[in-house]
Amino acid sequence: WTGVAATVRELSAKTGRRIALVTPDRRTVADSAPRGTALPPSAAATVDPLRTDTYSERGAQIGGIDPRAVGPYRLTEAERVKVAALARKRQACFSQFGVQTRLSRTPSGRTVLTDAETGSASDYVPDACADGVLNTPTPTEDKAVRAVKALARACLTKAGLDPRLAALLGSQPAGLDVRDPLGGKLGTKEARSVQPCFDKARRAQLDPYVAPVAELFLGTGDTPAVLFDMSPGNKAKVVGTAGLVLAVTVAATALVATRLVRPLRALTAAAQQPPELHVRVPVTTRDETGILAAAFNDLTERRERLEAQRKAMVSDIAHELRSPLTNIRGWLEVTRDGVVDPDPALLASLHEEALVLQRVIDDLQDLAAADAGTLRLHREPVRCDELLQQVAAAHRVTAGAARVELRTDIDGEPWLDADPLRMRQALGNLVSNALRHTPAGGTVTLSARRDGDDIALAVADTGTGIAPDDLPHVFDRFWRAEKSRSRRTGGSGLGLPIVRHLVAAHGGTVEAASEPGIGSVFTLRLPGAPAPQPYP
Repeated sequence: WTGVAATVRELSAKTGRRIALVTPDRRTVADSAPRGTALPPSAAATVDPLRTDTYSERGAQIGGIDPRAVGPYRLTEAERVKVAALARKRQACFSQFGVQTRLSRTPSGRTVLTDAETGSASDYVPDACADGVLNTPTPTEDKAVRAVKALARACLTKAGLDPRLAALLGSQPAGLDVRDPLGGKLGTKEARSVQPCFDKARRAQLDPYVAPVAELFLGTGDTPAVLFDMSPGNKAKVVGTAGLVLAVTVAATALVATRLVRPLRALTAAAQQPPELHVRVPVTTRDETGILAAAFNDLTERRERLEAQRKAMVSDIAHELRSPLTNIRGWLEVTRDGVVDPDPALLASLHEEALVLQRVIDDLQDLAAADAGTLRLHREPVRCDELLQQVAAAHRVTAGAARVELRTDIDGEPWLDADPLRMRQALGNLVSNALRHTPAGGTVTLSARRDGDDIALAVADTGTGIAPDDLPHVFDRFWRAEKSRSRRTGGSGLGLPIVRHLVAAHGGTVEAASEPGIGSVFTLRLPGAPAPQPYP
């Protein structure tokens, strides 16, 4: 590396960058920066003439021997003159055959001929010019080739390969390749196995003639950073500005935190209140906290509504069970005391009260099964005309006693895939309600018709009708238009809710339409079914 310091300084001045050359153990060879300046974190390249670094990135090197590292292959002055004369003679011979060439000199001093256009060795060599004299090694080259063959034999022996392969090492100093005695190249697999030994032999031969390995570091320059020395006044301004910014930041953070925490505290306080108070929280924001507060209020309102419904249901159930039980108990006590005789009329009255009690219990059981999802259906093809006729026949006596005409109106032959027992129960509840609310001389009509893919079953009456304000509540449990709870018109308030659940279990819907003084119409819409195929 003698004289490299001047080159480093010159390149640094041209590029404006720091250039440092150090050995692998970090001893400085040359550096454009002052002594003691820290090196960059990583080297830009490794400088090794025997393993050239063709890229300035780690991991992207393509190894090879620098062609300028000639070592013992450098020709003497006399050999250079002789080889140059032979090259000019060869060039003149080529010219006679129209092959244009040019002369160039390798780093070892050997003169070679190349194609005038491509710059590479000519593919065409006239026989008159192929005397082989120009390519004959000089004594200097022959000595160097014998030395590298000896080094290669030692490597081949150590690697377990045939040391005689070293004799196949070409004698061309500019292109040491492997050749067999017949002049053809060895197979690719053989060449791949012996080439590392030949490369190692060449590096061992050239090592004394080249500079040692060094690492190249590149920096941004050698100009020292400018240091600012602020005056006390400027320092005070900086401290004051920083303090003001800090105070504003703390105040803004406290304000935002208060706005965020206040709704959460209100929500927490409301959640800790007793459930029976049904406390609500104000919704003051539209962010996630506001959405949470609105959801909390909705849950509170729903819980309050369900609690009110539960209390009303318990009260209704108690009333529905108390009335028949009180009647039964009263008559049994007076009979036991001998006040009245157990005649057929008394037994009939007790039996009627027992039936009322049984009906309430059955209705509650059906509703509980529907709510729990355990209501079982036994589906089968059902003819709507037969279904309506069965329901009408079951209520014919009751209609006659009330002097109400009971009709059926069937359009075509619609079919249902339904549980016939449950459908008779639903239609029976509607017919019972219609008969109770239709005065003498009125009419109750059961009809069935196809409406698209659905079947519409309707129960229409010419009774008293339902007020518009009461119509949305007719399917609520224990609801009656007559608030006195009297049994003048009968009913437990569970018939229509049961109808709704039974129809929903079949995948249908129920609708109610009414006009006071004219009558009411309850319509069941159920999925239709094709008529079953007759047996052959």
